Amino acid sequence: MRPLAESTASLAALLAPPPMYVILTSKPGQFRTEAGAGLRPVQAYDYLFFGRPKARFVIAELTGELAGTRVRVIDESGHGAVNPVPVKFLERFDSAEDALHELGHLIRFGSMQTALVPV
Repeated sequence: MRPLAESTASLAALLAPPPMYVILTSKPGQFRTEAGAGLRPVQAYDYLFFGRPKARFVIAELTGELAGTRVRVIDESGHGAVNPVPVKFLERFDSAEDALHELGHLIRFGSMQTALVPV
């Protein structure tokens, strides 16, 4: 028979919500996003368009409550505005691989030379 603590931990794992992932985007000179409390960055990619960096994408795991977790969007164009955006408004993915697959779709434009480069 298993100890109560082990059984409780197993039950908690079964009842825990499945992991969710979001994509954060930063465009140098325009804006950057920062993962707030409740988000854990797991992968980052630079988006290259004809060899020139245009954006950075960060795939982050939601580790906190969906309702209270926010992403900071910071204006870099000179205004200095900071906007906390609730994660509930971002598209969510079941895995980091699903998020990366979506990024692959987003960057493809016919025969244009685009690439995602791991950071």
